[in-house]
Amino acid sequence: MPYHGRVPLSRALSKLGRSSRSEAIALIVAGRVSVDGRIVRDPGRLVVPEHDRLQVDGKRVERAHWRMVLLNKTRGTVTTRRDPEGRPTVFDLLGEHGRGLIAVGRLDRATSGLILLTTDTRIANWLTDPAAAVVRRYLATVRGRFSDEDGERMMKGIGGLQAHLVHVRKRSGRESHLVIELVEGKNREIRRLCASVGHEVTALKRVAFGGFELGDLPPGRWREVSRAEVRRQFGPAADLGPD
Repeated sequence: MPYHGRVPLSRALSKLGRSSRSEAIALIVAGRVSVDGRIVRDPGRLVVPEHDRLQVDGKRVERAHWRMVLLNKTRGTVTTRRDPEGRPTVFDLLGEHGRGLIAVGRLDRATSGLILLTTDTRIANWLTDPAAAVVRRYLATVRGRFSDEDGERMMKGIGGLQAHLVHVRKRSGRESHLVIELVEGKNREIRRLCASVGHEVTALKRVAFGGFELGDLPPGRWREVSRAEVRRQFGPAADLGPD
């Protein structure tokens, strides 16, 4: 995935898979980053990653090999590289295999299920772009009897939030089980939509992202995804660039 033009040094380091943006800024300010042999302490310094020689602690920063991982996120983990509160993260689940990866969107701490991680920022941006309308499918359990009218309201849209599809699998006076699809993953969108129609979400799990499905992958486990799989699922629109 080639870069075009100049980008801030902090962004270049994060896009090359060396660190998160905040970590890159800290490295730069600490004087641990050089550009073409000179220490640079300005995170906003513009560089051309494919031409300028970037080093951290004297070691050349090379572009990470193309990778994508499909992970079954466990409930209680957060979608960040490091958590200031010390909570477990998706990168703890991946261990050394998470080096250079970025999460494609987020799942909140209480939500489990399918999350994609990749070294390819272009595909990550495309998958999360609302214009691409990539469907995310969830299984939700909510308190109380969820009516067809509740689902219709959610699909019509409430307060700038909107479900693509709502299907009731089972309902009773105590709780209801739903299949919900979104095409834009706004912050806590399903929880907020359900609350708007009077139902608290007690369990939420993402089971599909576009053509990728969680299947029987155990919680906390992951598998590699090939470029061929991505092309099969999304076609040329995904724009993976050269192999």
